[in-house]
Amino acid sequence: MRHFVSRLSFARPSGFLQARYQCCTPPPPPPSNPKLFVGGLSWSVDEKSLRDAFSSFGEVTEVRIMYDKSTGRSRGFGFVRFATDDAAKYARNAMDGKAFLGRPLRISFAVDKVRGVPIVVPRLPADEESTN
Repeated sequence: MRHFVSRLSFARPSGFLQARYQCCTPPPPPPSNPKLFVGGLSWSVDEKSLRDAFSSFGEVTEVRIMYDKSTGRSRGFGFVRFATDDAAKYARNAMDGKAFLGRPLRISFAVDKVRGVPIVVPRLPADEESTN
């Protein structure tokens, strides 16, 4: 599907506007992601209270709070998955920066973690490392 974008230019000395049309393809739509990352959680937050806080924006299908393995205490972040992308967008816009149990929330769309794929980190050659 092609779209035409109109651009105005002052190509003529008389100053009258001339419309030019250029063919371009629209940008791809953002990937759908109904899962939100919720950071800045208080240690007293549990799954039920987090679900209750976000359920007013749409159907919440999953809530996970990440806990420290050795202490069992909350790590201060979690994930909330909605049934629809629109509900997730609405919740993110409404709750980002708002205080929840005394702490401001940092909310963004979650990035799926890829397991089993090696991460390649470029290294500087040995002669450049010694100069830095």
